[in-house]
Amino acid sequence: MTEEKVIPKTNLIGVILQIASVWVLSDIGYYIFLPALGFNGGYNVHPVQITIYYLIWTIIAIFAFKDILKDKVVLEKRLGTYIPLVVGNIFIVIYVFYILPLLPTITWTPPWMPPSELLNATTWYFLPKSIEIFLQQILLLALVISFLDNQYKFKTTAIWCALLFGGSHLLLVFSGGFMYATVFTIIAVVASFIFTYLLLEVRNGFLYSYFLHWIFYAFVVVVTKLIFKV
Repeated sequence: MTEEKVIPKTNLIGVILQIASVWVLSDIGYYIFLPALGFNGGYNVHPVQITIYYLIWTIIAIFAFKDILKDKVVLEKRLGTYIPLVVGNIFIVIYVFYILPLLPTITWTPPWMPPSELLNATTWYFLPKSIEIFLQQILLLALVISFLDNQYKFKTTAIWCALLFGGSHLLLVFSGGFMYATVFTIIAVVASFIFTYLLLEVRNGFLYSYFLHWIFYAFVVVVTKLIFKV
């Protein structure tokens, strides 16, 4: 008696190429297309327009990977889901409207000019950033589900996600320079293992993965402003 071979529902290579396309094209659009339309200055200057931009890409991603995501219970309809959801959103509101405005102002001078608009983040910065993080989490979720569907073990899935998700942050070299891209790539590699675990092993893991991702950026802003305060 032979074991029946499990046929994966997804074409892993095809999914990876789709994810890479969404990620790269959204970056190209942000760094080239939007400035060509007059939206220079980034998240802090054009938060509403960039929020709409990333909402469009998020809708594209959800539609592109709907067949992969439909069998995954992202958020369960139970009390245990709403508690972290409410707490997480309360934290975001408190941070954006109360904590961030209290942080010291930084007057950047050479050679300490900020390599990224994140380090000059205003309250408005986190509006489009929240949508961008959601987009990245959707892409990461589609990736880990595809690996799982193709019978990859957790360790292998985590390593591949670290290479792909972490490697994608090398694109930051075009906006923040080599050192900035290197630091964020290393952090993204480490975070990939955590995200993979949350998305695959933890109930409502998408929720925790999203908020952890968001909190990281909030933490970077706090640390930067405290270190380089006037």
